[in-house]
Amino acid sequence: MIGILGAGAWGTALAQTIASDGTQVLLWAYEPDVVASINEARENPVYLRGRGLSDAIRATGDLAALAACDLLLVVPPAQHLRGLLAQVGGHAPRILCAKGIEAGSGMLMSEVAADVAAGAPIAVLSGPTFAHEVAAGLPTAITLACEDEALGCDLAMRIARPAFRPYFSSDVVGAEIGGAVKNVLAIACGVVDGAGLGQNARAALIGRGFAEMTRFGLARGARAETLAGLSGLGDLVLTCSSTSSRNFSLGKGLGEGRSAASLLADRRTVAEGASTAPVLAKAARKVGVDMPIVDAVCALLAGQIAVQDVVDRLLARPLRRERD
Repeated sequence: MIGILGAGAWGTALAQTIASDGTQVLLWAYEPDVVASINEARENPVYLRGRGLSDAIRATGDLAALAACDLLLVVPPAQHLRGLLAQVGGHAPRILCAKGIEAGSGMLMSEVAADVAAGAPIAVLSGPTFAHEVAAGLPTAITLACEDEALGCDLAMRIARPAFRPYFSSDVVGAEIGGAVKNVLAIACGVVDGAGLGQNARAALIGRGFAEMTRFGLARGARAETLAGLSGLGDLVLTCSSTSSRNFSLGKGLGEGRSAASLLADRRTVAEGASTAPVLAKAARKVGVDMPIVDAVCALLAGQIAVQDVVDRLLARPLRRERD
């Protein structure tokens, strides 16, 4: 049986995809009403409204029940990953599906998992995936990264489905950095949209944001081809181009003049980039990498600067070669 830790939109979509061939899936949810709705009405109206769920999915609110699974997909918000994994027993492989950097420690999700669940094999699943499209069975390609190639290829085979195609990589760091950085850049692209700065500005921001992602990734030991692949550039393009992205929507609100506090209040879904931005900025400074777009997002989220002042500051930066 495959277990999924986290019944938000993405966790539920993964459960639906994996169960599409009859594979039994145990889906853990924090909210009792979500557990009841999945088991009784075959739907998750809180996080994935309107999508009927397979009978092969069973929901539970008991973390201990996941210890019986021989594969675990870990899909909580990044800042909750440590606490939840600490409560899950067993040594089954963990496929980490959360995208972010842990506040306080500055650790990537794979580093957190290794710290909490020493001895359990770890892989990372990351790439351009809107949950509602995956749940609907629309074609999706994604990166599955694992340092152990044999294990990674086996895990990819276990979760692959006709419309869900994982590509193997051994570059765990690259896959994680792409997923974490793109969330922050998506906020910036949302700001561009909300402030009415135009398509030219958004395309420029994606290009220059990718340069920031690449500089930081290479400094942390990632491979350039990983950052240019599905889990880096692919995810960046998707998340920076649609209001279906929670991070883009947050940035759009900032661009329209709303405060970060009001936009983040009372959300049941999480814009991971809001937590990642300050941690990423600190990590970049630590390795001597310049990330002006990330710094600008941090300032906007902290309410330290107005949108127009951010734009003026970025446009006033000294001219330089594009590769820098």
